[in-house]
Order: sequence, then structure tokens, then C-alpha cells
Amino acid sequence: MSIAPEEVRAPARDAMLFRSSPARTFVMVFAVLMVTYLAVSPIVGWIAGDSGDPWWVTAVQAVLVGAAVAGAYAVSARAALPTWVRVSSGGLELAAQGSDPVLLDWADIAAVVIRRDGLRMVLDVVPADLDSVHPVQEGDSGGPALADTPRGPAFTADLTQIWPSPRALRRAIDRQMSR
Repeated sequence: MSIAPEEVRAPARDAMLFRSSPARTFVMVFAVLMVTYLAVSPIVGWIAGDSGDPWWVTAVQAVLVGAAVAGAYAVSARAALPTWVRVSSGGLELAAQGSDPVLLDWADIAAVVIRRDGLRMVLDVVPADLDSVHPVQEGDSGGPALADTPRGPAFTADLTQIWPSPRALRRAIDRQMSR
């Protein structure tokens, strides 16, 4: 089980925290489903023959379907795994999908890439040397998942649910990497 960022002392005073947000995920999925349901319903009604129901019946159905599916997704196993990234002048801390957090000093990072993978945003952090990765607390059993990339092994994290946003995270990382 991952350690909450509040339980870990930030490596510097200028730390910015980015974390997964089930509430934001619910709102985003709900909004997409509402728009989709309301856009497709007239087409389905025209093809299947109009049922004669008033417009508000379709709106109520959209709310019920959107709330049920978005709620199920927000509490699903994948969405429930916490992910957080803390960026500061002291380094980059990363705990992805329920892993134990690790700390990488900026000098020990070979590359940081935020990329799109289908509908997901993914963070790849390539350490210069895996021995330079520090567990945040003693006794941690393991850090985020490692993936093979053309630049070498990289810690990966799904940023799809990160709040404030992957774009804000990219700006914060670029600010620290340019120092």
C-alpha cells in the first residue's frame, strides 16, 4: 500500500504536489458520458422510431447512466490506486499506482517524458543509474513499475487522473530541469 504524500516530509520548501483525484475522474467521465448520451439519443430515437417521451426523460436517463458508469469507474481497482508526484528543488518524488514512493535527485535523472498512450497520459522517468534511486522511507519494498524504453529502464506512472493536470506537471518539471 502506498504511503500518502502527507506522511512524507517534502525534500524542499518549494514542493508542488500532483496527485490522482477520484472526484475529478468521476466528473470527467460523467461529463463525457452525458454529452455522448445526449448526442446519440436523438439518432437512436430516429432509427428505432420515436418513443414519444418528453426531452427530460432522455436527460434523466443520461444522468442515471452517466452517474452509474462514472461511479463504477471511479471506484474500480485501477482508478482506486493512488498516484502522486512531488516536484521540488530537492528532486522528484514518485509513487505510482499504489507503489512505495521513491526520490530521485535532479542530477540523477537522465530524462523525464510525459507522453500520450492511447487515451492515457504516462510519465516516464529514466534514472541515470538505478542505484541512485532512494526509497522515501526505510523498509519500502519497491518503487513504481519499471518499463524498458529506448533510453533505458524508466519508472512509469499513469497521469490520466493527476490533478492539477499533466500539463502543469510538465511545466513544473521543465522549470526544475532547466536549473
